[in-house]
Amino acid sequence: MKATHKLLAGACAAALLAGAAPAQAERGADGQLNIIYWQAVSILNPFLSGGTKDVEGSSLVLEPLARYDETGTMVPWLVDVIPSLENGGVSEDLKSITWKLKPGIKWSDGTDFTAEDVAFTAAYCMDESGGCQQVAAFTDVESVEVIDPLTVKVNFAVAKPFPYGPFVGAQSPIIQKAQFADCMGAKAPECTDANFGPNGTGPYVVSEFKPNDVVVFAPNPHYRDAAKPAFSTVVFKGGGDAAAAARSVLETGEFDYAWNLQVEPEILTQMAAAGKGTVVSAFGTSVERIHTNFSNPDPALGDARSTLEGGKHPFLTDPAVTKALSLAIDREILVEAGYGAAGQVTCNVLPAPEIYNSTNNDWCKTPDVDEANRLLDEAGYEMGSDGVRAKDGVRLSILFQTSTNSVRQGTQALLKQMWQEIGVETELRNISASVFFGGDPSSPDTFQKFYADLEMYTNNFDGTDPEAYMASWRCSEIPSPKTNWLGANMPRFCSEEYDALVAEMAGTAELEKRAELAIKMNDMLMESGAIIPLIHRGGVSAHAVTLEGVKMNEWDSELWNIADWTRAE
Repeated sequence: MKATHKLLAGACAAALLAGAAPAQAERGADGQLNIIYWQAVSILNPFLSGGTKDVEGSSLVLEPLARYDETGTMVPWLVDVIPSLENGGVSEDLKSITWKLKPGIKWSDGTDFTAEDVAFTAAYCMDESGGCQQVAAFTDVESVEVIDPLTVKVNFAVAKPFPYGPFVGAQSPIIQKAQFADCMGAKAPECTDANFGPNGTGPYVVSEFKPNDVVVFAPNPHYRDAAKPAFSTVVFKGGGDAAAAARSVLETGEFDYAWNLQVEPEILTQMAAAGKGTVVSAFGTSVERIHTNFSNPDPALGDARSTLEGGKHPFLTDPAVTKALSLAIDREILVEAGYGAAGQVTCNVLPAPEIYNSTNNDWCKTPDVDEANRLLDEAGYEMGSDGVRAKDGVRLSILFQTSTNSVRQGTQALLKQMWQEIGVETELRNISASVFFGGDPSSPDTFQKFYADLEMYTNNFDGTDPEAYMASWRCSEIPSPKTNWLGANMPRFCSEEYDALVAEMAGTAELEKRAELAIKMNDMLMESGAIIPLIHRGGVSAHAVTLEGVKMNEWDSELWNIADWTRAE
């Protein structure tokens, strides 16, 4: 407890004995909070970006109806009670869920937060004339009905045993109808003022935003707790690299919080010895993986490049090639070199919770270069005099891209060496994380455009139920010009059987059966070669020793409880 808080507690007790009202903490009393995300925020609308840094930056302003705490437990946020079958909030036929909003909540412009805003948010994301990065959360939503100003009902086309996709977690917050009403569909990316400065119900408001650089936040004057937030200013700086971000908290003390410290473990240990900061970590569902481009990224295809219309990839749709690439990888070396205790070998894109973790792909844990070479020999890829295999005049030469980061570049270099042993030529490319994850439809360098053969990054999902996450690889989730290049199906994987499993899981209540279906979907992605998983990553961040209230959270935004952060004296 802060010393000032101890004094306040004593003053409150004295005041109560004297019959006076207790004193209240003062909003903004703790001065400036400095946060650094080395992947800079590009936009403050999570529906228009797949970048975690944009979702997290937005979470200071935009909130969902419910979210997940640091244990993965769903907790009410803009409601008092989580709807369930037991309390009557979920219908007996599992085809609707009714949310009752907490009364008295205001938007940061002082207007009332109502069910109209919730219904509008669904319409905004589900508008088929635009592209919404988080549309998987609204799978099977038939309509969102306003019952009264504080009651909203979500109706599903099928029975939905897990009806908590829409409006739960940082990836599915509520946006204000009045602000975004003219930003529907194809107009969504054009609404710069709204996308860069959304009104919200969260503890902070945007006071200045320089995309791909810095966001400055001020306290929301209409936040529902008059004593929060504790900081008068939040400077949310982006750019640089993970090591510099770690150093700015652990050694120099320039910043109070640094996110996603993908830094060699021995370097973090050395930095932490300075005593100015604390390293915090937690395991959730994050997987560092390689996505395979099943479409053709040839620049000669013009606008059809990396789209289904442009045709199949010349060799990466051959499972023999992708399995050989996976077999050639010594994942233990990747963990040891880049992650240490914050990494574990995984052969799945869905490694947790444990009930969903498949053992059917465990062959990937044991590297086997001889078997990889045999597979390629058998598939007709002959080794050339230059050490690169080819078939029918097509060389196994790949462009492999990822975001700029020392650990990722180290991993790329190791993979290039491993693949050289099986006759695969690799050109390495790294792109500024702010651009790579930025979602700008005009940029050729986003991970959605995928103008390469392979790309590597990490993502995860809110909460512990993977239904919406696994729905990310439906055919309808493939990024394309028609969706403003938004969508989560980066490999361009498309399977009617897979889509059918997604639909079946949406209508399945029994947990064991849901796990069985999720494992089937995971295994289809692994067997097809659409995804080559590498490392189950623990989230690693750091905060100043003077910063209190931080609860590391891998199930939601790391900044989920920033309203409770305070400065110790």
